[in-house]
Amino acid sequence: MAPDPWEGCFWSWGLLLWLSVGSTGDAPPTPQTKCTDFQNANLLQGTNLKAHFLLFTPSDPLCGQLVEESSDIRNLGFNATLGTKLVIHGFRALGTKPSWIDKFISALLQAADANVIAVDWVYGSTGVYFSAVENVVKLGLEISRFLRKLLVLGVSESSIHIIGVSLGAHVGGMVGHFYKGQLGQITGLDPAGPEYTRASLEERLDPGDALFVEAIHTDTDNLGIRIPVGHVDYYVNGGQDQPGCPTSISAGYSYLICDHMRAVHIYISALENSCPLMAFPCTSYKVFLAGHCLDCFNPFLLSCPRIGLVEQGGVKIEPLPKEVKVYLLTTSTAPYCVHHSLVEFYLLKLRNQDTCITVTFLSSSVTSSVTITIPRQQRHGKGIIAHPSPQCQINQVKLKFQPSNRVWKKDRTIVIGMFCTAPLPVHDNRRTVCLPEPVNLQASETVSHDLKITCI
Repeated sequence: MAPDPWEGCFWSWGLLLWLSVGSTGDAPPTPQTKCTDFQNANLLQGTNLKAHFLLFTPSDPLCGQLVEESSDIRNLGFNATLGTKLVIHGFRALGTKPSWIDKFISALLQAADANVIAVDWVYGSTGVYFSAVENVVKLGLEISRFLRKLLVLGVSESSIHIIGVSLGAHVGGMVGHFYKGQLGQITGLDPAGPEYTRASLEERLDPGDALFVEAIHTDTDNLGIRIPVGHVDYYVNGGQDQPGCPTSISAGYSYLICDHMRAVHIYISALENSCPLMAFPCTSYKVFLAGHCLDCFNPFLLSCPRIGLVEQGGVKIEPLPKEVKVYLLTTSTAPYCVHHSLVEFYLLKLRNQDTCITVTFLSSSVTSSVTITIPRQQRHGKGIIAHPSPQCQINQVKLKFQPSNRVWKKDRTIVIGMFCTAPLPVHDNRRTVCLPEPVNLQASETVSHDLKITCI
C-alpha cells in the first residue's frame, strides 16, 4: 500500500521529520450498524488525549464500532470467550488515520477468530513528538481501565494480545506493566527509539510486560529502538536498511519512513501468507550471514521462532529466555518471506590469499546470489543464501571464482573444490547435498551444475 506523502513527521534535533502514515477511506457501513472511523486532528488540537476504542469483529471486519463509556460492549458483538487483540498506532504528527490500519485489522480477523480493538489516540499523538511521548502514560492508564471492564465480563488476562506500532509498542509495555506482566502477549512493531533507548524498564517495552513479548526491528539506525526489548527480538535484514527501501535522502519522505514501516507490512504479510518468516538466534548479523548460526538449539532447543500468530512465536521451552536477538533475511516486496540455506565450498588445495566465490541459485523464475570468502591458508568457506522458493525447487547452481586484482593481465588461476548446501535449520548432515564431483573454477568464468534435492 503506497503511503500518502503528507503522512506525518518527527521532531528530533530541532527538525520535524516525516514519521506517520496517512488516511484512507473507510468501507461503507453495513445496514443497521453504526460504524465509526478514526478521528482527524490538527497541530493545534494535538494535546488532549481523546482516546477512542473501536471494536472490530469477525462478523463485520470492516466496521469499527465505538465503545462508549456507558455502552455494553457485548451488545456490539464482543465475544468474551474469544481472544482479544488491541492494535495501538504510534505518532501521528498531522493527526491523520494510519493508512495501514484497515488492512492490518482485516488480516488479523482473517488469521484469528478474535475480537480486535483498535485504539485511536490520534489527538494525543499529533503535533510534536515529545508531546506524544508525554501522553504514553496517560494512554496506558486509559487502556488499563478499559481492559478492567473486559476482565469483569470474563475475559482472562492471558487471552489479551497487544500489538503496538512504534510509539504504540511502548504504550503496550506501559499497559503490561500496570498488569504486572500477566497479559498474554505484546508484539512491538519497530518500537520507537527516540526517548526510549535509555529509558527505564518501567517507561518502555521490556520482557517483563507480558507472558510473551516479541519485537520486530527494521529501523534501528533511525526511528526504531536498537536494544532488545522482548523475549524474542527479530532483527530483520540486520534490523536496518530494508531491501526495496530508498537509499538516498533525495527520495524524501519515503527515505525517512520506509524502513520503520516495514515491520508493519512484514507482520501483515505473516498474517496473510503461510510462507515462513523464520529467524535464527546469533550474536550478530555479520556472524549470521557468515553461516555460523545454523539452528535454534541454543537457547530454544531447536524450536526456531517465527513471525506471526504462532503461540510464543513457535518457541516451545519454559521458562522463556529474555532479550534473544534472532536474525532473518527477506525479499524487497510482499510477501517478504524467504528460505535460508547454508552454502559451503571446500578447497582441495590451500591458497596464500583469500578466495571469493559467488554462489547463485536458480529456480524456475527467481535467482538468488551470495558471495562466500575462504580465508587464506584455509580450506573451508561458507555463508547464508536467501531464496524465495524452497530448496527442493532450486534446479541449478552457478559458481563463479572472483578474480584477483591483476588488472594488467587476465587472471588464469584455477581453484578446485567441493560445493555443498543444506536448508536451515541444520540439525545434522542428513539434509546436506553436495555436488557429486569436485568443481574446477577459473577466475571470472561461471560454471553451472544441476541440483537435485528431494522435497520433504
